[in-house]
Amino acid sequence: QVQLVEAGGGWVQPGGSLRLSCAPSQRMSDASIIAWYRAAPKKQRAFVASFSNRGTSDFADSVNQRASISRDVAKNTMYLQIDGVKPDDTAVYYCYARFRLTDYWGQGIQVTVSS
Repeated sequence: QVQLVEAGGGWVQPGGSLRLSCAPSQRMSDASIIAWYRAAPKKQRAFVASFSNRGTSDFADSVNQRASISRDVAKNTMYLQIDGVKPDDTAVYYCYARFRLTDYWGQGIQVTVSS
C-alpha cells in the first residue's frame, strides 16, 4: 500500500500562485506516473497535470501555460505550481500515482482562490 501525502493548500488571492506538494511513501522513481487531479465544487474530478517516469509532462488545457510540475528526487516529493490563479482554480486537489499497475490517491487538499 502506498500513501500519498499532500501539502500546501489553503487560500490564494486571484493572480497569485499556488504550490502543492505530494510525497509518496515509496520511491517516487518507481511510479510509472504521478499526477494531480482536482474536483471543483459540484464537478467531477478532472485531470490537471502529470509527470511520467519517461520524463514527460502533460497539462490540462485549463492550466496550460500557467502550470508547472517538478520533482525533487532527494526529498522524494513532486510539486505542482499554478501561477495567475483564478477563482475557477478553486477545488480539492488530489495527488495520484501508479505503482506497479495499481492506482493510488491522496486524501485531497482544499485550494480556495478568492479576494
